[in-house]
Amino acid sequence: MTGEPGPGSESTLARGPRRVVALGGGTGMPAVLRGLRAIVPGEDTTAITAVVTMTDDGGSSGRLRRTRGLPPPGDVRNCLVALSPDEELLSGLFQHRYKGGSELSGHTVGNLILAALAEQTGSFLKAVEVSAKVLRTRGRILPATLEDVVLEAEMEDGTRVAGETRIAESGRRIRRIHLLPGDVPATPGVLSAILAADLVVLGPGSLFTSLVPNLVVQGIGEALRRTRAAVVFVTNLASEKGDSEGLDLIDHVEVIERHAGGEVVDAVLVHEGPIEGAILSRYRDEGAEPLSWPPRGVSRLRVIRRDLLAPGQKLRHDPARTAQGLLEAWELVSTAPLVRVRA
Repeated sequence: MTGEPGPGSESTLARGPRRVVALGGGTGMPAVLRGLRAIVPGEDTTAITAVVTMTDDGGSSGRLRRTRGLPPPGDVRNCLVALSPDEELLSGLFQHRYKGGSELSGHTVGNLILAALAEQTGSFLKAVEVSAKVLRTRGRILPATLEDVVLEAEMEDGTRVAGETRIAESGRRIRRIHLLPGDVPATPGVLSAILAADLVVLGPGSLFTSLVPNLVVQGIGEALRRTRAAVVFVTNLASEKGDSEGLDLIDHVEVIERHAGGEVVDAVLVHEGPIEGAILSRYRDEGAEPLSWPPRGVSRLRVIRRDLLAPGQKLRHDPARTAQGLLEAWELVSTAPLVRVRA
């Protein structure tokens, strides 16, 4: 244990976190990035770093992986749009999905642009950098790894399932997640961003297929254990069939830290507020249950409970409310001694 002060000093607290890293993927990460875009000060394009999982093998991303040898661009595309000040204008273009029976059917314009830029520049990372400049993003997006990786799950029954889509559809409880191959390096810049951060955000997103795949990339777990940043886990609003079914939020933390190789979470940001009955009923029909912080608790964790729900008929995090909760969590951790065991 350590009694050293946290990452924030009085001067830092006066202006908020200057360097923020968000790890994840799926639909949850863009909501966090939209909120961070508004609260992280300055025009420094490295103030926000989004580290994105690279194991998607379904839909347009999966087709581009198979036909063009391209890393899956879908989550990267969503993050580019979320960090752009012109999001409303660009989302219609980048997120447009072709319909019909042609070869383009199912592809999004943004995915195809990234694929074209990768061919033109010879580098997927360069394609992301060029897109970020064009979109004037308030931050940078880094794939967790640039290697061609396959997600593999070890199930509770001892069997193994390879491929993100197959894992999600298996309907079985997951014990542990691996990457194939298992020793892939992190993209240059990822580890240094985590170590230099004031705030690291984990989630929200599918536990085993959006969040954990980042943690098992070589060096990322160690960087999270070593960083002086406040590490905040933004919890999901509901369980997810085929991913986190049957797990409570403490189980989520335990899964994260097991894959990261030790204690990494300082605080959890949890939704606490009413959910409309019709929405709740629909999600329960799909095998999902709302998640709240359980009574058994973990004494070292700071727990911030806020209404994080966005308006609408789907359970989604509100960007502004989530960002405010993250600021509160960061201040709480930064003004108290860190209590997790550091690597």
